[in-house]
Amino acid sequence: MVSICGVCVATVALVCTMSVFGGFQSLVSGMFSKFDPELKITVKEGKTFDPHTEEIKKIRDSEDIAVFTEVLEDNVLLKYRGRQAPAVLKGVSENFSQLTEIDSILFDGEFKLQDELNYFGTIGIDLAMRVGIGAGFAYPLEVYAVKRKEKVNPANPASAFSTDYVYITGVFRTNQEIYDKQVLIVPIRMTRELFDYESGVSSIELKVKNEKKISRIQSGIQNILGDRYKVQNRYQQQENTFKMMEIEKWVTFLILAFICIIAVFNVVSSLSMLIVEKKEDIFILRNMGADNKLISRIFLIEGWMISIIGATAGIILGLFLCFLQQKSGLIKLGGTAGVAVVDAYPVVVSFTDVCLIFLTVLTIGLLAALYPSRYLSNRWLKE
Repeated sequence: MVSICGVCVATVALVCTMSVFGGFQSLVSGMFSKFDPELKITVKEGKTFDPHTEEIKKIRDSEDIAVFTEVLEDNVLLKYRGRQAPAVLKGVSENFSQLTEIDSILFDGEFKLQDELNYFGTIGIDLAMRVGIGAGFAYPLEVYAVKRKEKVNPANPASAFSTDYVYITGVFRTNQEIYDKQVLIVPIRMTRELFDYESGVSSIELKVKNEKKISRIQSGIQNILGDRYKVQNRYQQQENTFKMMEIEKWVTFLILAFICIIAVFNVVSSLSMLIVEKKEDIFILRNMGADNKLISRIFLIEGWMISIIGATAGIILGLFLCFLQQKSGLIKLGGTAGVAVVDAYPVVVSFTDVCLIFLTVLTIGLLAALYPSRYLSNRWLKE
């Protein structure tokens, strides 16, 4: 029972930890999905490309594409009543709200791009605080962009900048620093005027009709465009973030698996004591016709049963604890309530992770049972 409890506790730790990592991955993925497109087309070399080529037209007219949005973004300087901040100006088509869940991440105001007279913008919450502006402010935000086709005149540096104005109608919050601290969303027409582009885009963002077929659609688009373009899904758009989380997850798994190895090796001592205790029974079995191989297998199976029972009990208990965490949030995150994205540790149980944990514990248990069953039993069998 001591050995079974040791295996059980180690298995519970593996199930709960892997499920928490899965919860954080799901949480971060959900945040990005509200802003990032399902598919994004960019060029491998250069900043912009022509969206009116035959290849792009095929994609625009494809039956699999629900929303086709042109995007042009570049670095700018924002200025509002004496306060300045660098930013990424993201010019988007009118159908941008159909592409993403922008309305669900609005902190204040509404998403609006333009009317007959003015350009409107939606700004990240941290960037808005840096320049001191909010939704519905009376004065427009000044936007400065370096002219692409002119050299800087040392006598008059201001002549190297194009200037435009945008009224802020909305403030969004994604809880992702790369967006909240940098991005200002405006009409693509304004961005083209600032940077002197006739029709160029820095990317094309797509929403598909059937998300279950996204891998096939991505491969088909890549085949149409060729090697000059990159077609990325949401995971690939934030590849560094998700890779870092994957590395943390599997390093933690290896550390806990090592702890599991220590716990499972209680089987060695348990079987050793059992073999000594059953010395007389071993001789009875031999006299009844059992060979050494059969007797060794008996102890091997008993040692493996300890791991099987412990792993099964650990997985059941771990899943129960994960269920409680999902429903009631027993373990809270540190900090002030309501400030973090979630108050309690998020939990998402993966069937693949559970199977991997079960197989890992059984493999370690089998290896741990081999030594006492093969060597120690043989020692007693020879006497």
